[in-house]
Amino acid sequence: MQQQEEVRMLGAQRKEHLLGLLAAEGRVVAKTAAAELGVSEDSIRRDLRELADAGQCIRVYGGALPVPAADAPVAQRLGVASESKERVARAAVALIRPTSTIILDAGTTTLAMARMLPHGASLTVITPSPAVALAALEHSSARVLMVGGELSRHSAVAGGALAQEAIARLAADIFFLGVTGIHETHGLTTGELDDAVTKRALAVRSAEVFVLGSAEKIGAVSRFPVLGIDEISGVIVDPQGPGFRAV
Repeated sequence: MQQQEEVRMLGAQRKEHLLGLLAAEGRVVAKTAAAELGVSEDSIRRDLRELADAGQCIRVYGGALPVPAADAPVAQRLGVASESKERVARAAVALIRPTSTIILDAGTTTLAMARMLPHGASLTVITPSPAVALAALEHSSARVLMVGGELSRHSAVAGGALAQEAIARLAADIFFLGVTGIHETHGLTTGELDDAVTKRALAVRSAEVFVLGSAEKIGAVSRFPVLGIDEISGVIVDPQGPGFRAV
């Protein structure tokens, strides 16, 4: 019994050390951490798996990365990097042609875009987000089309089978894609599986796809892959934030 308690305590101490590494260095390399702590890589991988299951890190090949700030529920994200999101939104709106059909993804940056849309009834806006739809309706003269489906309580975006059926009948000039992680190696990622599926479906129906890269998303990795960097038209970054280079 005492030996089991000691093992549990050692495991808890290892996890505290791993979380400290994530905070200080921005990543954990399982091989390096195992050598530092004098334990097997399997032990470290098990610790990281348990931390990931608890929502405290994102597992990647060879180790783990911190959970992106953008993975928080939508209500908590409104104040995260708000100035960076505004700058990205302005840069994205500059790409919109007055007579085009665009898709605005759910998210706080697309919400900022919806409040900046050019006026004119020739613009068509498609979105799976009720909040974005209402903002577009209030701040522009655009035609606004909603993608129906089950609303996620985490992201407040429509998804599921009904959404997939509706998306299959759409066509757009540009999809402004919102994700929670943009990484050179791991590509575009998000924290919810259903959201990832919806985003991929919307991308297929769009001639161009631009991802919105506010400062807190550059270099971050979330749990579920959306698209590779080579599958999109470009990354719209904050001119005052960190740059992004695809490898």
